[in-house]
Amino acid sequence: MGQITLEKVSKTFGDVEVIPPLDLTIENGEFTVFVGPSGCGKSTLLRLIAGLEDMSSGTLKIDGQDATHVPPAKRGLAMVFQSYALYPHMSVRKNIAFPMRMAGVDKAEQDRRIEQAAAALNLTDYLERRPGQLSGGQRQRVAIGRAIVREPEAFLFDEPLSNLDAALRVGMRLEISELHKRLETTMIYVTHDQVEAMTMADKIVVLRAGHIEQVGSPLELYHKPRNSFVAGFIGSPKMNLIEGSEAAKHNAHTIGIRPEHIDVADSGGQWQGTVAVAEHLGSDTFFHVHGTGLGETITVRATGEVGFKYGDTIHLTPRADQIHRFDASGLRVE
Repeated sequence: MGQITLEKVSKTFGDVEVIPPLDLTIENGEFTVFVGPSGCGKSTLLRLIAGLEDMSSGTLKIDGQDATHVPPAKRGLAMVFQSYALYPHMSVRKNIAFPMRMAGVDKAEQDRRIEQAAAALNLTDYLERRPGQLSGGQRQRVAIGRAIVREPEAFLFDEPLSNLDAALRVGMRLEISELHKRLETTMIYVTHDQVEAMTMADKIVVLRAGHIEQVGSPLELYHKPRNSFVAGFIGSPKMNLIEGSEAAKHNAHTIGIRPEHIDVADSGGQWQGTVAVAEHLGSDTFFHVHGTGLGETITVRATGEVGFKYGDTIHLTPRADQIHRFDASGLRVE
């Protein structure tokens, strides 16, 4: 259980259409990530699924049943927000129990679900504490625990890690991924962070201005982006997009090459440039290079410690079999 289908779903605020009619199916048990730049409509789309926003047109189905006009509380979905929205005067146990108390679940069943969720989220030792006595990552786990005990058809996450520092984000990312594998429940996750999308998703939905630009697995989008927008958005660092004479050599309006697919040398390269910034990270080195005909700056990723520094001349050769071509409208050319 947990398949979610959107058919010609749209959303308009006044005269502004923020979600043009779109179709999308999220399969049972799938971890689907909505990703895109700020203002692309990903959170609005999640709220339409949750029922927190009314659809302007279209149909929403949950497990094949029309849920378009079903109230949010009866859709069998549990939402985890960016803000933890915990009750500060209640213990962790009471915070997790709150939705069950509202639903009239008996006390013995409440205790069973609380203990089960706490064990899954490493919260057993914190059940009698209050939110103010917890770290940010622990508070987010409490919010997730409160969603788990509802035993929903699907979990909806709206940028749940954006309030955490970098180290906590990585840890929570792993915890949510492991939780998904244990629960085998449908999860829809909204983020503007494409690294989160790449590392967590079974399926990524890339949005721009309310439109779905591409749907596919992380590696599908990475290796075969449908257009130059997806190419430039998916990947960290992002793909280099080069226009002008270099693109013309490949019979394209724009060519794309990922930073790790450019070979570095001190002579004899296909392209020549000047190192503007060298980022030495130990296992990798990133060079930001100014080069004639290559646009403002291109990024190159080299393995290990490579000895170029600011101001050095650097020779670059893109791997021919890794060059992506895009036409005048930005669509991929095979």
